[in-house]
Amino acid sequence: MVENSKEEAPKRSLNFIEEMVERDLAQGKNDGRVQTRFPPEPNGYLHIGHAKAICLDFGIAQKYGGVCNLRFDDTNPTKENVEYVDAIKEDINWLGFQWGNEYYASDYFQQLWDFAVELIKEGKAYIDQQSQEEIAAQKGTPTQPGINSPYRDRPIEENLQLFYHMNTDEAVEGSMVLRAKIDMASSSMQFRDPIIYRIVKTPHHRTGTKWKAYPMYDFAHGQSDFFEGVTHSLCTLEFVPHRPLYDLFIDWLKKGQDLDDHRSRQTEFNKLNLNYTLLSKRNLLALVKEGFVSGWDDPRMPTICGYRRRGYTPESIKMFVDRIGYTKFDALNDIALMESAIREDLNARATRVSAVINPVKLIITNYPENQQEILTAINNPEDENAGTHTISCGRELWIEREDFMEDAPAKYFRLSPGREVRLKNAYIVLCTGCKKDAQGNVEEVYCEYIPETKTGQADCNRKVKGTIHWVSVNHGIKAEVRLYDRLWKVENPRDELARLTGEEGLPIIDAMHRMFNDNSLEIRTECYVEEFLANTKPLDHFQFQRIGYFCTDKDSTPDHLIFNRTVSLKDTWSKINK
Repeated sequence: MVENSKEEAPKRSLNFIEEMVERDLAQGKNDGRVQTRFPPEPNGYLHIGHAKAICLDFGIAQKYGGVCNLRFDDTNPTKENVEYVDAIKEDINWLGFQWGNEYYASDYFQQLWDFAVELIKEGKAYIDQQSQEEIAAQKGTPTQPGINSPYRDRPIEENLQLFYHMNTDEAVEGSMVLRAKIDMASSSMQFRDPIIYRIVKTPHHRTGTKWKAYPMYDFAHGQSDFFEGVTHSLCTLEFVPHRPLYDLFIDWLKKGQDLDDHRSRQTEFNKLNLNYTLLSKRNLLALVKEGFVSGWDDPRMPTICGYRRRGYTPESIKMFVDRIGYTKFDALNDIALMESAIREDLNARATRVSAVINPVKLIITNYPENQQEILTAINNPEDENAGTHTISCGRELWIEREDFMEDAPAKYFRLSPGREVRLKNAYIVLCTGCKKDAQGNVEEVYCEYIPETKTGQADCNRKVKGTIHWVSVNHGIKAEVRLYDRLWKVENPRDELARLTGEEGLPIIDAMHRMFNDNSLEIRTECYVEEFLANTKPLDHFQFQRIGYFCTDKDSTPDHLIFNRTVSLKDTWSKINK
């Protein structure tokens, strides 16, 4: 860290959640404790939206000397499995966070069951044997009250008997549910006798077949927070209507107790929404199952593991989340801001190397045929401690095909007959011509080098306007390079998907095909990189000079190097799409 002796960096203002926490601490609520939780459902891999919640939940606990626990919301065994549990833990650790305790909603199944039995005995819950459609039809609308279920006044003993039946092998899915008896005329739709238990016959990934009746999210969430002593339950904005129910169930659970200064409090913040990005595990699962992508960690996916494989760093993701902040209003964030964060981070840390991804051969005709020269390249000009590495130069080099033009305009400062350029870290060369095949395609480019213009020579005063990179033909290593772009052609794929499936009535997969960017992946197999990359490891970061930032793919081997483009050097998308 570089100290600024003249003035300190300006302090970042508190967001509204930090202000709330500091106010609670000043008032002595919860005995001065801060305890948060991150409660993912293990029904898919985490995406960038979860990263925002992770940064908040763990960040608040860290800042105020508290603890953040990890709790898996595993109340729906039809969608959950251990693969997702393990992946979630890996992603949180990769982001640089560690939870205090690991919990599962299933840890509280017996306590929640006992609580439900209490509610039945108190006349606050009843078994409804109507279909889902009938129950939904009786809910009413925000401007019209609901209609009481014909089973609402069923005798308590009968409700108990049926509730116990729900957890037997004979129970039939969909035949009955347990509903909380609140108020079918309430202005809050959540209070209109919500379902709190349903029958699910799928074995659970932790409890097996012990349970056939499972609590709904709204019934398990607040109680789990209370059981664990959570002080600040931080949720996204769609849970605002659920908050009164969250509070009511906690009040029912600890009836008669004064909870004003000792209770879990739910507070909502805005989701992370990105343009050209479609989130939600349901949509991402469809992409995987239908073969739009190669898997959850496909580098085009907005999953945390997808960003990791593409070359994003934990630091860049946290930098991006910090910049967009937390508010009480949803907004569509520009993905260019996230790309800016990774460019800034990798500019400071990535080693500069030469790679040619669209090669044509350059022959230096006056360079000795058997001579090989060892030159020095700076690893990172932004970091004086990054050191250097060596590169080999010879008579034949690979250059980018775009760096030669036979008939070039005046402001083209690369290779063209009669024009000079500098070869990065080497010499100035004068282009003398080219060789073409029968179809008119350039096969070889010819030039002559000027020996006294070697980079670093004290007496070299010759100046040229263009510098190009290169890789030695004799020493370069063949590699595969994968160029990734945005997965969707439309700026707001979430709204467009809703329109296509709603207004036009398209099946979701057909709608996705219509929005899909067919150019989101380009694989180039005839690429060359300098020999310095021979021993690269997965997730190593590099700047391919003049091209972009890349990382080594997890499937890369010494015999078959594979590099993924993390991001280009500049934001070219906005220019293309104006």
